[in-house]
Amino acid sequence: MLHQKITLLGLAALFCAGLLLGQEQPKSSYAPVVSNEKFSVLMARMVAEKPTVMKRQLDLLQDRYDLRNDPSPTVTMTRGKPIQQGIRVKLTPGTSWAQLAAMTPEEIRDGDLFPQGFLPLPHPNQPEGGMVFPHFETEEVKKQEGRDLTRFDLDFDLPDQFLPEFPPAIFLTTRPDLGDVSQGKLVTSDNFFEMFNGILNPKQIEGLRLLVTPFPQQQFNDTDDRRSERPSRGVSCFDCHANGHTNGATHLSGDTRPQENRHRIDTPSLRGLYIQRLFGSQRALKSVEDFTEFEQRGAYFDGDPVLATEKGVNILEHGSQVQFMAEFEELLDFPPAPKLDLFGKLDPAKASAEELRGQTVFFGKGQCVSCHEPPYYTDNSMHNLQAERFFKTKLVNGLIADADGPIKTFPLRGIKDSPPYLHDGRLLTLEDTVEYFNLILEVKLDADEKSDLVAFLRTL
Repeated sequence: MLHQKITLLGLAALFCAGLLLGQEQPKSSYAPVVSNEKFSVLMARMVAEKPTVMKRQLDLLQDRYDLRNDPSPTVTMTRGKPIQQGIRVKLTPGTSWAQLAAMTPEEIRDGDLFPQGFLPLPHPNQPEGGMVFPHFETEEVKKQEGRDLTRFDLDFDLPDQFLPEFPPAIFLTTRPDLGDVSQGKLVTSDNFFEMFNGILNPKQIEGLRLLVTPFPQQQFNDTDDRRSERPSRGVSCFDCHANGHTNGATHLSGDTRPQENRHRIDTPSLRGLYIQRLFGSQRALKSVEDFTEFEQRGAYFDGDPVLATEKGVNILEHGSQVQFMAEFEELLDFPPAPKLDLFGKLDPAKASAEELRGQTVFFGKGQCVSCHEPPYYTDNSMHNLQAERFFKTKLVNGLIADADGPIKTFPLRGIKDSPPYLHDGRLLTLEDTVEYFNLILEVKLDADEKSDLVAFLRTL
């Protein structure tokens, strides 16, 4: 009888905990704090699942995009990497861009004709999420610091040709006379002092030190709730914002629940923070200091302070650390744009006829200037494009493709150095981006106007 009572009590406990086979757990804003799976078992399971996970994502990319390597023969990023040219988003068979532009949003939605590459892009493994780094970043960090940013459960998904050049150039507002101060190197804790001693003041050097120092993060930490094979020192700010720019690393926004509603984040550039007034694609934080502190306390841990405490959150001191980090971040300048005048518009003596026509489209029929005002081509505001009026809500590789909501207007200065485009990196080229906004804004540009507009954007 006693044994029977104990068994019944055990079953009742399992039932209450929702652990009986087939019991569906209610959605929660909180992740479990204690894993019920040994790390060795979890790692073996995820390593075995990785080929299926990556095939699912790569099949999606192949279905959405033309991924061939087709660089421009004439246009490069600041340090010489050719930019990819042409429209890469695939159309629904039987449609053309001109046909789509002539249709109403309702006709496109009801006919399921919205290009799949214009839908929100899921994380390489949306149900799992977390920071994922391009292979060239992981290889260089491991070479310099012996720190491994490789995840055993998944890889970065977008091909190298659609990512920013590596390592990126660095321009400082305080020393424009020096030009690119990167020396062609990735700035890390291994070399930052020798590179910047004599260029920055001591406070700025300390800020840079903190920006290249790794701290615990959700997937890279010392606990058994990690996605690195060995315990990890963590990640640094500049692991994503390489050289104060971007390497295209991706993550999921920590602002939303449940997991299938979380937006993929394409790492934005830190260039030109000194003229920006909103930070975070949707959080609209009001200062670089707020953003810097939030990243360490919250975004590193998917916005979950309980997990942050468990893994070793790095609490920055506002006066002597956050401000020093922000001071260096606000020194990062846009790359030179030799064809622009003091007001951020084209100098007719330096620009081509195509570029000048593109500028006319930008400030006129294209309505681009409504959000992207010169000289830095941002209005420091947020806008809701309401792209959801063109498609029906659907599940895509674990992501619910639905409304994006208001998104920050990012500066367009230096835009050719920052592919892929839009907040989640769903647009691989500037041509894709022009087609997207031509459709979303319903401005009905013709083929020549779109080509001219791309030429103008490349001058910024």
